[in-house]
Amino acid sequence: MRVLVVEDETRLASALQRGLRAEGFAVDVARDGVAGLRMARESGYAAVVLDVMLPGLSGYRVCEALRAEGNWVPVLMLSAKDGEYDQADGLDVGADDYLIKPFSWVVLVARLRALLRRGTPARPATLTAGDLVLDPASHQVTRSGDPVALTAREYAVLECLLRRAGEVVSKTDLLRHVWDGHADGDPNVVEVYVGYLRRKIDAPYGRRAVQTVRGAGYRLDPDGG
Repeated sequence: MRVLVVEDETRLASALQRGLRAEGFAVDVARDGVAGLRMARESGYAAVVLDVMLPGLSGYRVCEALRAEGNWVPVLMLSAKDGEYDQADGLDVGADDYLIKPFSWVVLVARLRALLRRGTPARPATLTAGDLVLDPASHQVTRSGDPVALTAREYAVLECLLRRAGEVVSKTDLLRHVWDGHADGDPNVVEVYVGYLRRKIDAPYGRRAVQTVRGAGYRLDPDGG
């Protein structure tokens, strides 16, 4: 299987190329983000090993561009940036895994093989239902291109519904995912927040995306209402 390594540190790029070839991979190397994005677009790689800090275009932007184009090649991000928000940023823009430098060679190869076993199912970086868009990376929501200001709890309810668009989501499921199973002991708090959400994402636009399924829960119309 052919793998693309996008790494600007010459010694590390050469070591990755030699090591992965020894593991049975065919390996191409790009030394900057612009070349890496071009090569990833033009060739059908089984996976991409992608550094974050790259000249020309960062690894975050490379991955974000690929996902925006519907390219779901598995991406293993490498970085010396070890903060939890750095890792979250990488995963939120569409990377499948994030490995901190310096890393164990054994772990890198194991994680790469794990990504290859999963294949390349579509994993969109944004959640959409018609013109309703939620971007986990920026924590922003838009409707018809307009930004929609949501509280943290409203955002979490919408994200849960969008991730299961077209399915019925029970109050119990929403409580478990949004309120960690508590909500002050009152499951009716879900109704309150669904009402808040409707007033922000539906009513101003003449839509009915969030539907009540009597006795079962709520369903978000995958077409946006």
